Amino acid sequence: MIVGERKPFDEIKDSIRDYQKIMLLGCGTCVSVCLAGGEKEVELLASQLRIARQLEKKDLEITEATIQRQCDREYIEPILETARGCDAVVSMGCGAGVQLLAEMLANSPVIPALNTRFIGITEAEGVWSERCRACGDCKLGIYGGICPVTVCAKGLLNGPCGGASQGKCEAGDDRDCAWELIYQRLSQQGRLDNLKNLAEPMDYKLQARPLRLVKEC
Repeated sequence: MIVGERKPFDEIKDSIRDYQKIMLLGCGTCVSVCLAGGEKEVELLASQLRIARQLEKKDLEITEATIQRQCDREYIEPILETARGCDAVVSMGCGAGVQLLAEMLANSPVIPALNTRFIGITEAEGVWSERCRACGDCKLGIYGGICPVTVCAKGLLNGPCGGASQGKCEAGDDRDCAWELIYQRLSQQGRLDNLKNLAEPMDYKLQARPLRLVKEC
């Protein structure tokens, strides 16, 4: 899933200082799961913004809404009329959602309330970690389901480097060496022969931005 986190409150408050009527729009999918932009987070931020404006003795009208996905037009269309009646829309979705909203509300400011961090997994309650860089040429089948592009701090396709010690990466933060993990996984599966072949350099044409995928019907 896409993992995001809320921007500092003062940054959000400052971004809407010129507006008196805003829509605070949450997203019910990825950022809801990581407790950053779902219905509860919309309600909390709305309360905080109202209190801050009251302390400044300034008016602020907030329309709260949460849609299933901000990255799909069909879910945005029902709230467009209400959104256009506001001075600005504050999105609690990922960067993709913010951009689609801005495209569909071209005459209205759309302001992000989150920072999009990475594509990752849930490790435990309240803990998420990055697992995918969306490189466009997945090699997980070769490396035992562990991505060296993402999990290795240096993104090495042919590792390990000389900086690992006792299974830990020299980059610090008590990170496991990705190549130690890959070796252990392939050994467990009886597939260490996978490491005998030198990996080809990544094809960066597959990452030429912005990317677009068209599925034939």
